[in-house]
Order: sequence, then C-alpha cells, then structure tokens
Amino acid sequence: MKLANQILRNSLLLVTFVFWHHFSSAQYVIDQILAIVGNEKILLSDIEQEELRMKMQGFIPEGEVKCHIFEELLTQKLLLNQAQIDSISVTDVQVEGEMERRLKFFISQVGSESALEKYFNKSIFQIREDLRLAIRESLLTQQMHEKVVSNIAVTPSDVKKFYKTIPRDSLPTIPEQYEYRQIVIYPPASDEAKLLVREKMLELRERVLKGERFATLAVAYSEDRASASRGGELGFQTRDQFVKSFADVAFNLKDGQVSQIVETEYGFHIIQMIEKRGDMVNVRHILMKPTYTVDMLAKASNRLDSIANLIKADSISFAKASMYFSEDKKTRLGGGLVINPQKGTTLFEKEQLNPADYYAIRNLSVGEISDPFESRDDHANVIYKMITLTRVIPQHVANLDDDYAIIQQMAKGYEQQQVFLKWIADKIKKTYITIDPSFSNCDFENKGWVK
Repeated sequence: MKLANQILRNSLLLVTFVFWHHFSSAQYVIDQILAIVGNEKILLSDIEQEELRMKMQGFIPEGEVKCHIFEELLTQKLLLNQAQIDSISVTDVQVEGEMERRLKFFISQVGSESALEKYFNKSIFQIREDLRLAIRESLLTQQMHEKVVSNIAVTPSDVKKFYKTIPRDSLPTIPEQYEYRQIVIYPPASDEAKLLVREKMLELRERVLKGERFATLAVAYSEDRASASRGGELGFQTRDQFVKSFADVAFNLKDGQVSQIVETEYGFHIIQMIEKRGDMVNVRHILMKPTYTVDMLAKASNRLDSIANLIKADSISFAKASMYFSEDKKTRLGGGLVINPQKGTTLFEKEQLNPADYYAIRNLSVGEISDPFESRDDHANVIYKMITLTRVIPQHVANLDDDYAIIQQMAKGYEQQQVFLKWIADKIKKTYITIDPSFSNCDFENKGWVK
C-alpha cells in the first residue's frame, strides 16, 4: 500500500504517538531527537512507543517497519509544519469534542474512569491535558491533508480510463447485494403507555432529589445502554449534537441541577448537568421508552396486513402504498426505497442490514412481499414493517455497470494519492529537514527525505 494511503489510515494515529509519549515520558531520562522537520521534532520515544503498540497487537517490528514508522512520522510533521505556516487552526470546540470521544474510548478499554487513572497513575484532569495537545495536532494534520487534496475531482471519462488500467485480479470482489423497499408502522404510543413511563421517570427524579446518585440510577434503569455504563454521562458536546428538545433543556441547567421530564424522538429523559464549558456541556441522562402491550403491537401488525392485501389485489403499488401509509419519514417520499447510509446507494451487503431485515429478505424472491415483522428504527424504537425485494446482485468482481460508485471512489483516491505524493516531494525541497544518521539508510518511498 502506498504511503499516501496510509498517512490517515487511522484518523488519530498522531494522537496515539503523542498520547503515549506524554504518558510514558517519565520513563525516559534523556530523549533523543531523530529528526527535525521545519519547526517540528521527531523523538526516539515516538518510534519506541509505536513499536510497543505494534507488539501489543502481535506484530514484531523489524528494520523495514521502523523505517516505515519513521517515514509516516516525517510526513505527519511536514503536514503539521505547513499547517502552522498556512495559519490553519482548529477551534476549542472541535478539540474538546474529539477529546471527549477519545477519552470515552480509552475508558471503555479499561472499564472505568478510576481504572484509567490507576493505569496511567494520573488524575483524569492530567489525562485530559495530555490528550488535548495530541488531539489539536491531529486535527491540524487532517485539515492540512484535506486542503492539499480537497479540490480533486474525477470525470466519468477519468473513471473509465482508470478502470481499464486496473488488473482484474486487483479489483475488489463485491459480496451479494440487496435493494429493497419498506413500509413502516409505529405501534400506537397510547396516552396510557406514555403516562406509565412518565410515572416511572418522576419516581426516579424524586429519588435523585432525595439524595440518591443520578449515575447509580442511570446504570440500573437507563435504556441508553451506551451511556448507562458510564452513569448516563454523555461527555462534552455542542448544542447541535443533541436533538433540539434535549439541547434546549440541557443548556439551561445549572451545575448539578436535574431537569423535568423531556420528551424526544428517542423517548423520555431526565437530565443532570455535570459541567458547562464555553458552548459545550457535559450532562448525564436517564432514558426510558414507552412499553407496548400485546394489543398495541398487534394493531401495528394488522394494519400492515391490510396494506399488504391492497397491494396483492393490485389496488396499489408497493411504492405508492409506502408514500401513503408508511410512517418512516426517511423513505416514504421515495416510495419506501431504503438508502444505505454507509455507501450512499440503494444497495446493501448482508453485514450492512439490520438483522431483522436480513432475516426477512433472505427468504424473499424479487418482487415478493414479506409478512409484517418487528424491527428497530435508527433510534432503537420498536417498529413494524414489511418489505419487498426489488433487486439482488450476486457476488461478483467490481465492474463499471454495477459498481460505478466504488470504481469512482477508487479513481478519486488514486488521483488524490498522486497529488499528495507530489505535494510531499515539493515541500521536502523547500523545508528544513535533518535526519539522524541511524535512519539515513532507510529505503524511504520518497527519496528526498535524506538530503
């Protein structure tokens, strides 16, 4: 794989280097400078920490790998140096948001915030400070890379020419793909169901006000399992990262204050303010959803049965029935045609489908309509749906007719790679670079590093 394709293979690779260096710096009495790129330095500890990371993953870094790690760091420092020259900046909001996301990841790896503090023998405050610098440099590097390649576009003619140059054994194999339409009905959230969940939420709120820990109740009762394991904590986020009704309440709370019940498309919440920092807040919440009786679920299923009977009697097409009856805002205007959010196309591979949807699709022939079945929407709410399979594309080697978007992306990636490699070569000539003799004999992809 070319170097340019690997520069950002992990959007936070630089974070890993800097983060581990910060936490491990106490182990190095003297740290050796291995390279200077403009105003940026590469230290021996940077290489050593990446080697440790690779060993933890089962890889044994040897001579060529060390050189490869070193060249990646050279390229990152070249980007960072140019970002400073071009006055590229990132906002505190960007840094704080990404820092909290990464901190959640680290905590999930070790089990808890206290375990993370114990692991690094530092307070969570110190951990945040160390991570903050690494995040800022990583975001600057990414923005500089985007600036270099952002204006690259490929025409249909370019895509065809690129396709002809690819050896057949280098083309990706595309798994079997499915295209389908759906009609979605939500179980009726009766006043009784809403009243019951509100009563439960009021009881939990009262327990918090009487002194019970919000975090403990979130672990026990919240239906947002991703945050429940952290005591309901969501981490620092901006207003636009929340749905409006949630944000309107969250951003008006004072430290420690607990909200009244808030209804959103996800269900019902109570929210507790942890900390406000600029235009970001860190809050806890407990989420609960209405529970449906067997009769309520049966009504949704029976309604779909009635719609299916109309379609089978040729009274209406599936697409028009979806436009008239479906309660899914994302697909009904398109006649129920479902868009794959990962690819931006109407085609889904097996692994990209909701398990309940795949279970229904696998037994259908093209044009056939499924029985109504229970599934989940994007917010994990219970829904009932029926689907019709409109197209199946068997496993095949990628081609222009069936997989134009994939070939187009490959062509664009190739053009971006060429532009980026040329940019590196040009910047190397104009940037002060010095490399320690221990790495001067590396077989670098770009021969200009050693001057």
